[in-house]
Amino acid sequence: MVGTINQRAVSGTKAKRNRKALWCWLFVAPNLIFYLLFQGWPIVINWYYSMLDWSGISSNATFVKLDNYTRLIADPYFWKAYRNSFIFMLQAVPPLLVLSLVLAATLNNPLLRFAKLYRTLFFIPVIATTSIVGMIMIFIWGADGPLNYALSKLNLPGGGINWLSDGRTAMYAVIVTYIWKNLGMNMIYWLAGLQSIPRELYEAARSDGAGHFRTFYHITLPLIMPIALVILLLNTAGALKVFDLIKTMTDGGPFFATDVVSTYIYRYAFSSEMGVPSMGYASAAGIFFAFTIVILAVLQGLIRKAVLRTWGGDNS
Repeated sequence: MVGTINQRAVSGTKAKRNRKALWCWLFVAPNLIFYLLFQGWPIVINWYYSMLDWSGISSNATFVKLDNYTRLIADPYFWKAYRNSFIFMLQAVPPLLVLSLVLAATLNNPLLRFAKLYRTLFFIPVIATTSIVGMIMIFIWGADGPLNYALSKLNLPGGGINWLSDGRTAMYAVIVTYIWKNLGMNMIYWLAGLQSIPRELYEAARSDGAGHFRTFYHITLPLIMPIALVILLLNTAGALKVFDLIKTMTDGGPFFATDVVSTYIYRYAFSSEMGVPSMGYASAAGIFFAFTIVILAVLQGLIRKAVLRTWGGDNS
């Protein structure tokens, strides 16, 4: 009798759990369907396109196996764009993370007045459309723009240079603009991590006579390390995929000095600069670069585990 009652109770619990799981799947289903349609399927079909000699606008497509990849590997302009993508990432991400962390730590101070106002002001560039920002920056970085005007009035070097038309300075101009544009979003990321640290730990450190540096090194840094590694991964992937800012500010010029893989792919897939568009070749370039990002993400995951182990975090 008791066994029958227990069996019914277990069956009822399982049925209740299954009903909850069904409701969860029903709520997740619309998002999952849209993801498969607009993310999953394009990724799968892109593999097939990368093996075609196809313009993307005609019905004539020839299966060429791996010829697109062979042509891609032999193209020096692709490797220049590939190298520029990593140069952009390596020069943009570290200062962006450091500046946003310093800004977040400053605005996280409970004694700072008007902190919410400052956060809003720094976040405004994030919500601005990137293409609009790029077009405005063309004027600011131009030979007759306000930047050169200010430099000439202060008798500083650089006045009169068209920063975006000089191959030596164009990439730096885009990087500075990218950092300014994304500073606010990273500030929010860091603030989320900093505000999760209990204030009691800082009070205990101050009562023990710890200074700002020791407090940051022994309390703040270990506790924000998990979210710091996530922020690093997001920014690395975002910088490697930069497109709209470079497209509007320099279009990959001058003389391919700021050309990155995204603009290289666009040029072959949708632009008439290279003659008839070549969707198959552009797809091969996208697949090749995607592999690079995946490998980089895996390496960062391994580094994350090692760092968390070193700093005493979990190994999950």
